[in-house]
Amino acid sequence: MNNIQKTLSIIKPDAVERNLTEEIKSIFKKNGFEIIGEKKIKISKEEAEKFYIVHQSKPFYEDLCNYLSSGPIFVMILSKENAVLANRKLMGATNPEDAKEGTIRKKYGLSIDKNSVHGSDSEENAKKEIDFFFSS
Repeated sequence: MNNIQKTLSIIKPDAVERNLTEEIKSIFKKNGFEIIGEKKIKISKEEAEKFYIVHQSKPFYEDLCNYLSSGPIFVMILSKENAVLANRKLMGATNPEDAKEGTIRKKYGLSIDKNSVHGSDSEENAKKEIDFFFSS
């Protein structure tokens, strides 16, 4: 039975700044993802705070919001069977040092904060995050 899902992926400021957008997009495509929506945007700190509201109580919240709003980002809607889990596996662990070989974060991540990509962590959050960036 097919379980085609949509998930949100963000190529974060550190990767956009290093001109890795096309390279990262090609990794998604090579791994069977279809990119069904995409745009390069710059968000404000307030928008970043709304986007990361689930992390509001965590010690890294402020840094995370400052970072996401620090430069252009590239947001994409990815589609594939079990897209949420498949994207999380492809991204690798949050800390690039802990990420498996061949994952995006292992290859491009600079640090636990500047780990190059974001991906939704559940189907429910994927829907919210897609609506956040792509509601008309």
